[in-house]
Amino acid sequence: MVEQEQSQSMVSERPPVVAEVVDLNFFYGDFHALKNINFYIPANKVTALIGPSGCGKTTLLRCFNRMHDLYPGNRYEGGILVNGENIISPKVDPIEVRMRISMVFQKPNPFPKSIYENVAYGLRVRGIRDKSLIDQKVEEALRGAALWDEVKDRLHESAYALSGGQQQRLCIARAIVTDPDIVLFDEPTSALDPIATRSIEELMVSLKERVTIIIVTHSMQQAARFSDYTAFMYMGELIEFNDTKTVFNNASHPQTQEYISGKIG
Repeated sequence: MVEQEQSQSMVSERPPVVAEVVDLNFFYGDFHALKNINFYIPANKVTALIGPSGCGKTTLLRCFNRMHDLYPGNRYEGGILVNGENIISPKVDPIEVRMRISMVFQKPNPFPKSIYENVAYGLRVRGIRDKSLIDQKVEEALRGAALWDEVKDRLHESAYALSGGQQQRLCIARAIVTDPDIVLFDEPTSALDPIATRSIEELMVSLKERVTIIIVTHSMQQAARFSDYTAFMYMGELIEFNDTKTVFNNASHPQTQEYISGKIG
C-alpha cells in the first residue's frame, strides 16, 4: 500500500536530474535502516530531506558520499546513480565519490590551517600544484560562499579566528572549490544564530547556479522557505517526494500531513 501511495506522490513532470536513487536499502549490521528508497535529485535545485528524528534522513544523505564505508558492518543494496554511474557499487572507489560529492556538516569544522589553506586543501589533494590556478580557485570559492570581502586581507590567518557563521561559509567554500556534482548539507545551520542561519540559507539559494544541493533539516520552516523539492521520510521509508509547495500545501499521504501539522514527529 505504501509503495503504491509513494508512486502516486512522485512529481508528475520529471525535471532534469543529476542523481537517481533506485531500490536503495541500507543496513547497519543486521538493522535495516533504509527500505527500498526510490526518488531522484533534480539538477541545480535544493532538495530537502525532512522527517522525525531517527527516520533515516542523515543515513540516506551519507549514502550519497559513501560515508558509511568508514565503519565496518554497514551494507548497501540497490543503486544511487550519479550521471548514470552507480556510486555505491563496490567497484567504485569511495574516495573518488567524495571528490565528486562534497559535504558540509552540522557544526563548522575548519581544519587547523589558514583560511587560504582550508579552501585550497581539496585542490592540493587532487594534485593541483599551479599556484596561480589555486589562487584563482580559492578566490572564486570564497566569493561563491559570500566570504571573500570579509577575509581577502587575512587569508593567511587561522580559520579559527572566524565567527561561527563565517567558519560555516568557509566550509562551504571548501566544499565547492573542486566543482562537485552535488553538495550535501547535514543540518548546516543548527549550531548558528538566526542571522547567520539566514545568511547560509540565502547562500544556498545562490549556489544552485553552480551545484545541486541536498539538505537534511529538522526545521520544516527552513525546508519550506528555500528548498525546491522535499522528500518526507518516516521509519526508514520514503513516504512522499514532490516539489516543496505541493508537499507542504497539498500532501498526498496522511503521514506527511500529520508530520507537517505537528501531529507526529
